[in-house]
Amino acid sequence: MERGAERVSTPVRVATAAQAAAREAAAVAAGIESYALMRAAGDATAREILRRFPEVVSAGALVLAGTGNNGGDAWVVAGALAAAGCPVLVESLGVPKSDDAQRAQRTAQPALEVVQAHAQSLAAASDGRFPAVIVDGILGTGSSGEASGDPAAAIARVNAFGVRGARVVALDLPSGMDPTTGAGGAVVKATLTCTYGTLKRGLLLRRDEAGAIATLDIGLTAAPSSDPSPQLVDAAWVRKAIPPIPSDAHKGVRRRLAIVGGGDGMAGAPMLAARGAMRSGIGMVQLLVNPQNVPVVQAALPDTMAARWPVTGEDQERVLNWAHVLLLGPGLGRTAMTRALVERLLVAFHGPVLLDADALNVFEGEPRSLGTLLGSRPAIVTPHPIEAARLLRLDPQVVLERRFEIGAELAKTLGATVVLKGPPTIISAPDGRVAVSAAGAPTLGTAGSGDVLAGIVATLLGQTLDPFAAGTSGAWIHGRAGERAAELGSVRGASLQDVVEALRDVWTLADPAPVAPVLNELRATGRQR
Repeated sequence: MERGAERVSTPVRVATAAQAAAREAAAVAAGIESYALMRAAGDATAREILRRFPEVVSAGALVLAGTGNNGGDAWVVAGALAAAGCPVLVESLGVPKSDDAQRAQRTAQPALEVVQAHAQSLAAASDGRFPAVIVDGILGTGSSGEASGDPAAAIARVNAFGVRGARVVALDLPSGMDPTTGAGGAVVKATLTCTYGTLKRGLLLRRDEAGAIATLDIGLTAAPSSDPSPQLVDAAWVRKAIPPIPSDAHKGVRRRLAIVGGGDGMAGAPMLAARGAMRSGIGMVQLLVNPQNVPVVQAALPDTMAARWPVTGEDQERVLNWAHVLLLGPGLGRTAMTRALVERLLVAFHGPVLLDADALNVFEGEPRSLGTLLGSRPAIVTPHPIEAARLLRLDPQVVLERRFEIGAELAKTLGATVVLKGPPTIISAPDGRVAVSAAGAPTLGTAGSGDVLAGIVATLLGQTLDPFAAGTSGAWIHGRAGERAAELGSVRGASLQDVVEALRDVWTLADPAPVAPVLNELRATGRQR
């Protein structure tokens, strides 16, 4: 760690363009000079570039500056890199429009003049080393619509340098990308995006283009009192939300989970949920499956118990008196029997429940009926976008486009916490709280991944009785295990078992807090083999 650097654990908000602008306006209204925010953004970005890409000191940087405030940020970056001894060239798309951007250009010029000759000689050399880093300051969060004209040409130029091996650093977001929706035609493909004060929604929806994402503190200490933007879940969140297992814990303290699923030909789904639970600290697991699957489950998972579906009153009483928490749905099957079984169990059992997969599918178009059955107990539902669309009778594309809002609306209707699976995963509580888990990797894009998540979240629900804490923490842990599995090898060569095994390491919660001024770092997840 650099001398004087400090670890920080400051909540990061996931914001639309309007919400991000409101936070900046609130900071200015509180007395922070707007140019000071620009200066903080550019200086912090330059430090990140020097830290991550030290080769820039010898091989240099090319900075593309637009005419807006994003271009002003770029001028600050250029001046800070030049002051650090980096050979830097700046290409401007025109005269800066704002007073702050003009001031940034004037302030940077003396340092740039010192290194200009060296930078020009590197650019003229035939070895192709220049630039080591290309900085994208073309378009910012204030732009809208697809890039065209000079900005589109500049975006193409940035991407061409990226193909040749230059590190592409985007300021606030890759140029051409909509900050709220992630939409855009010609978009910069960044190696690193340094975003300021808040994490823009669009970055989470277009991770392939964003690359690694660093949210930097620029002094937005004042926030609108009515700020509705959700908070980003991280390791610090999980450490606070999930208590450690006490030294004298026994299987009762760690709770007993009953998983109802495993219809004909689908014994694997509840077993994957059980593996997720057992890797997350559950005390005991009982799988209640199709009678013909009982010996299969007992042979495959000797550290669990297995029994037939609780279809009789005697079976139900036995199970419900034993379980601290119920997980309904993995591989259960979308049949009339499923609907009847889920309804009976929800009526007879009054403890915490998690509904996933077919336990949700059988309530297609009937979210209010399901909400009535859930009542006021601690409850979680974990749909993917298609299951949420089925439950609400919406087009799946509508759910994808409104995922931040849909989860909150469904949570209020059900009176339950909704874990709308991602990427990113949006967790919404019926009281209006919303959080986002951006952890994850393509290793999770395989059948059974949601079953593992359900087992993790159900365990945490039984242990905390706090659906929001369980949903947020479970989603982050599951995503981080996917990242960990990818870190250990190739994405293509990883299996879901690798993700399950990675839970053992992830649960140490050893991820350190970032060093100021970095508030949060997200790993690059796209374009992996």
